[in-house]
Amino acid sequence: MKVRGLYRFTQLLSNKCYLYSYTKIAIGIMCLWVFPLHAQQSTNIIDWRADEMLNTYLMQQMHQQYVLRNTRLQTALQSAQGVHSYQQQLQAAYHKLLGPLPQKVPLQPLVTGTLQQDGYRIEKIIYQSLPQHHVTANLYIPAGKGPFPAALLFCGHEATAKSTPSYQQTAILLAKNGFVVLIVDPVSQGERHQLTDSTGKPLTRGGTTEHTLLNAAAALVGSSVAAYELWDNERGLDYLLSRREVDTTRIGCLGNSGGGTQTAYFMAFEPRIKVAAVCSYITSRERTFELAGPLDGCVQIPNEGKQGIEIADYMHMLAPKPLLILSGRYDFVDYIGAVQAYNEAKQCYTTLNAADHVQLVTVDDGHGISQPKREAAVRWFRKWLYKDDAPVKEGTLNVLPAATLNCTTSGELNNSMPNELTLQQHFLKTATVLSNSRKKLTGKALADTLQQLLALPSAREKVQVEDTGTFSHPLGKIEKKLLRSAHEPPLPFLLIRPQEQAIKKVLICLQDEGKRALLDSAALLQPYLQKGYAILLPDLRGTGETADRPEFNNTKFYNKEYRNVMSSLHLGRPLIGQRVTDLQLLLDYLQTDAAFRQREVAVRATGMSALVALHAAVVDDRIKYLQVADHLPSFTTIIQQVLQKNWYSVVIPDVLRYYDVPDLLRILDKRFDFP
Repeated sequence: MKVRGLYRFTQLLSNKCYLYSYTKIAIGIMCLWVFPLHAQQSTNIIDWRADEMLNTYLMQQMHQQYVLRNTRLQTALQSAQGVHSYQQQLQAAYHKLLGPLPQKVPLQPLVTGTLQQDGYRIEKIIYQSLPQHHVTANLYIPAGKGPFPAALLFCGHEATAKSTPSYQQTAILLAKNGFVVLIVDPVSQGERHQLTDSTGKPLTRGGTTEHTLLNAAAALVGSSVAAYELWDNERGLDYLLSRREVDTTRIGCLGNSGGGTQTAYFMAFEPRIKVAAVCSYITSRERTFELAGPLDGCVQIPNEGKQGIEIADYMHMLAPKPLLILSGRYDFVDYIGAVQAYNEAKQCYTTLNAADHVQLVTVDDGHGISQPKREAAVRWFRKWLYKDDAPVKEGTLNVLPAATLNCTTSGELNNSMPNELTLQQHFLKTATVLSNSRKKLTGKALADTLQQLLALPSAREKVQVEDTGTFSHPLGKIEKKLLRSAHEPPLPFLLIRPQEQAIKKVLICLQDEGKRALLDSAALLQPYLQKGYAILLPDLRGTGETADRPEFNNTKFYNKEYRNVMSSLHLGRPLIGQRVTDLQLLLDYLQTDAAFRQREVAVRATGMSALVALHAAVVDDRIKYLQVADHLPSFTTIIQQVLQKNWYSVVIPDVLRYYDVPDLLRILDKRFDFP
């Protein structure tokens, strides 16, 4: 049988590979009519808050990672040599997180307009960051004779980006105090929305949504939105240093909120930065994940926890260069975490004999770069780049409308620059390059690659299965079971044995909605029982009764299990890989039970769960037969259809560098002849 594209269910009573959708609908309706009372029986097995179990498990795993990281740090802080060694380790881990960065292309800068203001002027700048991909920015230049020290100012998540009043005020205050300032529009904000209609209108509700959807696509090709924002800023620095008004030896960076994130990533990456200020971002990553959950896609990089990197570590990488932390006591960015991070940084700087190079300024306000924070930031920059520590007073500053500051005529690069490529298109081109260049993996080489990318354990602990009860159903007696294995969350499943004959084979059925939905499809299961199959209906972690509650997953992120998906990626354990482990644990159980030990195992899976089954079958030959339906035909589809919901659940970082879904189908071709 030749495998092609998207699969439909295998016909129930034959070896053919297609089940027409109208038949499927008819059977579903029949199930609801025939088995309404029995469907009401509780299939739940876990007698605690099962819907919180996976997140609790992930948080415990994360705490273990950070315990190891904290131990390493405390050892390093005992000496300057220890800190230097720790910094080198961090730099290596950080660059590994970022993945391959693009090659530099000519900036081809354009000045599309100049605005003369009182004591400074504003130039409207467009420069090329990637081939046919541009960045919009405003350059504030003080009046007088230069060269002047300069600052990169990174924006938070406001849709208005560089024209946001507080960012204009920060730039103006810096310019009036003798700094050239470049404010960069982040991707997905200002004039740089990537997902737009033909008129340039954004297709998502805001930059944080677009960041998140693009981040899923970026991960598949081994990168992240954070890395591309960093690259835009790197090219912005290159442009800034090309200006004759700038003293290239005196450069700093600062930012607020999401711009604070960019500042942390940039100051740790770029050695040309001499001083930095971070507003409304510094806190504890560990506390943030537990208290608030993961934020949008540009705020954290996959595998950060695996590499043992905390937010404070980006400050450690900057040390002993001067760093100012600006925090609001009532900010939603956890203030206790901010103090913890500052105390860590203070230890680091003290060990390097530079205790006065780091400072925390706390203001009794909330989120954002308010006037007292702006004044503190400019004073900090003057202290280190002008050797002047006098207080700075803001006064009245004249901000301009967004349209006045726009660098394009339409307000969007997408429909202003000829042949402009979006990040989505760039990711698609990268995916094509990877597809054409990657080696076709087979056999053990492919299995080993999956083992690594999915972070599957090299050895699993023994399984124990607890019987928790039974109930009657038209299919027969349904057994409730709970599988336990050390270091993994408990796995609930239902077991149905054939009633009038010995067990000939075993069928494991997987569906994204879990075992309850499968049991409601009793008419689909009955033929297997009649053929002597024992049937297992599991809730793989995060599905069925263990599915996360909707209120913990903001709909703007387009994924119903966003917090657990992102927490898993942070740990370096993609959720799809954890579910492969669950399936392997079920196979382990079957080997321990005499009733099933010698029986061949088949797996029937639909939707996202089909990808779990495909990966499991490659790494585990105990799966002898497969039926898969309605699955993702290619990981590239996620990039092509980035606006679809729930893609994040199957994201595997850097997967397209090594294989794609059709490669799995090709390897497993012979196992689709379902008996």
